[in-house]
Amino acid sequence: MQKLILASASPRRSAMLREMGIAFDTVPSTFEEPSHKQGQSPRQYVEANARGKSLQVAEALTEGFVIGVDTVVVHKGRVLGKPSSMDEALQFLRLLNGETHEVLSGVCIKDAGQNRELLDAEKTSVTFRHLNTREIKRYLSLINPLDKAGAYAIQVHGSIIVERIAGCYYNVVGLPLARLETMLLQWGYSLFDSMDIPADIRDD
Repeated sequence: MQKLILASASPRRSAMLREMGIAFDTVPSTFEEPSHKQGQSPRQYVEANARGKSLQVAEALTEGFVIGVDTVVVHKGRVLGKPSSMDEALQFLRLLNGETHEVLSGVCIKDAGQNRELLDAEKTSVTFRHLNTREIKRYLSLINPLDKAGAYAIQVHGSIIVERIAGCYYNVVGLPLARLETMLLQWGYSLFDSMDIPADIRDD
């Protein structure tokens, strides 16, 4: 069985894998994400960052599938990463208020043992309710927006501010699990292979 290595310090990504009963190791990447460049598509940007994270971790390993992920919010072509301050977080939510934006995640899987890789991306459309300033400030007081792309998280309190989504919910949380599964299947592997499933069912 191949070992899965998550090249991320994100507690949300780790929690999603743990909740599914997936066995994995966490090795946070030290890859420094560059600023989004003019002329670079959002997809190119998140894929390059995901690849940088997975390759940086895989360099020190001799085996395992290293998973790198990068997620951003895109509003009318503008890439919103993690806000640098509470003031910027407030600006982000005012920008997204009552609007539809896209959440884009790049995913890269690096096979440290065979020096091969897979690269793809997932996109989800998210629409915010029309919020007043008091609602926005109350929401920001309940979370830590500085470690979240676009200054929000859809889970828990985010259910109050998000009106609807179109696409993968888990992508908005930060890890598009169905996309990850379809990528792994290209190498004949499945996330189910890393779960504690009875042998008689596993071998069917």
